Amino acid sequence: MKRPPHAATIFLRWYCRSELLDEVEGDLYELFQRRVETKGLQRAQLRYWLNVLMFFHPDYIRKRKYYPTNHTAMLRNYFHITFRQLQKHKAFSVINLSGLALGMAAFILILEYVGYQQSFNRFHTQLPNLYRVLFQKEGQPSMEVISPGVAAFSQENFPEVADFCRLAQGVARGTVTYYDDSLGQYLQSHLEAEPIAYADGSFFRMFSFPVLQGSPNALQSPNTIALSQSYAQKYFGDQEPIGKVLTLNNMFGNTAYTVGIVYQDMPENSDIRYDMLFSLQTLANPANRNGNDWARLDNVDAQYVYTYLLLQDGTDPKALQGQLTDYKMTLQPDDEDLIRLQPFRYVHLAQSLGDADPTFGKLPFVYMLSGIALLILLIAWLNYINLSTAGAMKRAKEVGVRKVVGARRKQLIGQFLGESFLLNSLAFGLALLLVMLVQDYFNQLTGQTLSLASLAPQHDWMLGVLLLLAGSVASGSYTAFVLSSFKPLRVLKGALGQAGKGVLLRRVLVVFQFSVSVILMIGTLVLFRQLQFMQNRDLHMDMEQLLTFYAPSVGKDDSFAQRTASFQNELEQLSFVQNYTNSGSVPGMYYNFSTSGVTSLHPAPEDEKKVYDFLNIDHRYLDTYDITLIAGKNFTPQMCESPPDQVDQVMVNEKAALELGFASAQEAIGQKILYGREREIIGVVHDYNHQSLKKAITPMIFMPRNNGVFFTVRLTTDQLPAKVSELEQRFEEYFPGNPFEFFFADERYNQQYQAEQQYQQVFTAASGLAIFIACLGLFGLATFTAQQRVKEISIRKVLGASVSSIVRLVSKDFLWLIMIANLFAWPLAWWAARHWLQDFAYQAELGWWIFVLASGAALLIAIATISFQSIKAALANPVDSLRNE
Repeated sequence: MKRPPHAATIFLRWYCRSELLDEVEGDLYELFQRRVETKGLQRAQLRYWLNVLMFFHPDYIRKRKYYPTNHTAMLRNYFHITFRQLQKHKAFSVINLSGLALGMAAFILILEYVGYQQSFNRFHTQLPNLYRVLFQKEGQPSMEVISPGVAAFSQENFPEVADFCRLAQGVARGTVTYYDDSLGQYLQSHLEAEPIAYADGSFFRMFSFPVLQGSPNALQSPNTIALSQSYAQKYFGDQEPIGKVLTLNNMFGNTAYTVGIVYQDMPENSDIRYDMLFSLQTLANPANRNGNDWARLDNVDAQYVYTYLLLQDGTDPKALQGQLTDYKMTLQPDDEDLIRLQPFRYVHLAQSLGDADPTFGKLPFVYMLSGIALLILLIAWLNYINLSTAGAMKRAKEVGVRKVVGARRKQLIGQFLGESFLLNSLAFGLALLLVMLVQDYFNQLTGQTLSLASLAPQHDWMLGVLLLLAGSVASGSYTAFVLSSFKPLRVLKGALGQAGKGVLLRRVLVVFQFSVSVILMIGTLVLFRQLQFMQNRDLHMDMEQLLTFYAPSVGKDDSFAQRTASFQNELEQLSFVQNYTNSGSVPGMYYNFSTSGVTSLHPAPEDEKKVYDFLNIDHRYLDTYDITLIAGKNFTPQMCESPPDQVDQVMVNEKAALELGFASAQEAIGQKILYGREREIIGVVHDYNHQSLKKAITPMIFMPRNNGVFFTVRLTTDQLPAKVSELEQRFEEYFPGNPFEFFFADERYNQQYQAEQQYQQVFTAASGLAIFIACLGLFGLATFTAQQRVKEISIRKVLGASVSSIVRLVSKDFLWLIMIANLFAWPLAWWAARHWLQDFAYQAELGWWIFVLASGAALLIAIATISFQSIKAALANPVDSLRNE
């Protein structure tokens, strides 16, 4: 028997056999049976008989329970239907799965980073009562480096302060000498860029870093050192480290320290991370300060320590910080620095975006990454909604028949939501696989050691799972509720009122997706432009071909001065060395120290509060770095030999001359300033960017010194490896036991922009991924449109339409949407870019071409995506499409 290929035939058989049609059952069934057996039931006739039956018993049809009542069977039925749909529409399934998997993978990776950032410092058992002390002038940002005397008077005068700890980081930099028993000689380790500090004896009481060997209170004794486990292994191998001696050579001279503590390596998610901690009490002895009396531990003027307080339970920190400020005013009536207490739990990430206190991490960047992750995931879900609504017309008749045979709306909603959940679950599995594949690359991008395990200690993974579940429901809800609302009669007649709404929704979603993509592309270009601007801007010095290596500190016997002079003579004789200098610091690194209290002989009110950065240089520094001396004269070799406490001549930069009250550089020459003693200004140096362009040029004072930490040589351009090798040979010849450790000055300077480089890479990856996912959806919509209009295209081709005109016909609606997306993206991107650039003292121009370039790139990518399907439809044989008409 020939059966019509339509689900309604089954319904007719079932319905006509029911006992409720007493009078019409036989006639209808005989007629239906006869039609089926002879020539089959045509579609128009089938609709007619369906209407007849519905006329007789509409109420019964609506209430009939056709779906299985067994929930297990029903779920099994849903899964079967879902897999059939995936197999039937393979192209749309691949697009949906790919977009969702990519979006979820990006979300999971960024969630790892966000969770890691939020885990910082959470392991300290006394975290709720830990506070960092800050100084703040009215209307200015807070400073984390403060005076050492504040901690002492806080505990002495305020019972709310249970304990305190000071960390002096910058002043500890130097070199460590130790005796290697296995080699039988002294070795040296440079610690200029390594995590070392002076610390109070309360350090291991206040902070939860496990002590493996020694007494936790050992740092209370002077000339004691605490080593991390890895550094104890580095210096002493398998030998017992407790009791071993290390010698620290820095601005405070050569001081021997005995190892009293070995502690477990501090975790990566800690803002306090040091491998060496020297007893701060060592500096309480004037003999250990090498004439640097500003480093007194009771000094409330010099600012060089980080200070942390442990407060008693129930203490009001806001009230206490006011009392501390009032007490400080009694010691320094003219100093208007306010004392602020910052909760230690907000030291890494601020309490909010409006929190101006300094932090180690960047909350705006964490929020920005979180927003990008959500936007990428949202784009993927919108793709699913877009393609589902586009395919709704194909499933409309399926819905109509199911409702006719008794399916209730909530059952249909459950089916479609089940399909969404299953598809999202498959995508989630693929996303986890993608995360494992790209984890190493993502770790290189962020500079962190991340994994799925990073989510375990935090509750972020729970939020992520809930968000994924909510997204699965939300992305499937629109389709489920729209499809399940179709009226069966209108569906089977081919008249749907939802088509116009579906088209409008798809257009809105496409505009949103490409607006986000264009914003991210503009952000990438702005970041790239700012980074290039900072790396290529005139710094008012020449950093090319400069090789910097650490000065020797091992073997400082009676012959050391002579050997140093001989080595410098060798440098002058080498043909490939154009110039060289010995300095206390180099551009791109720290200043030697910073302090206030520097004034002219006739200071203006509050001049003593201004902070100046000091740099120790020799007479060759300006020539080596090609820095211009705009007035006066340079240091002489004799000036550089003077002890620090006997220096009578200094140089200043232009900014310092203005801050000291001199109208011009020339006027400053010959004037005297007060810094401990009267010192004459003999030269004014052109302002140059000693540190990155993220910071404005600061007032600098140059001190003559011929015993700096760094040697910098300017080399000729050819055969650099051979020249470096020869320098190393000469260095080891004069200073045996000192390692030759070097770097190129321009590379070290550009390391200051590492964060911006990471931002650029993140934005590039995010914008590329966003536009790729958006184009996946666009490709699916173009495919659907081409399929829907295949007969129209065929007729146009038969009537003589060209391939290009058909491509324009299919593409123009999408291209208009992308152009509209640009109109929304441009103002939002401009506002975000201007807000971000405010963090830089020197900003690249935000040119109009950036917006045009980003929009043009998005448009070209979209055209390439759409054209593939448009051209394919235009080249198809019209006979194949019109054969069935």
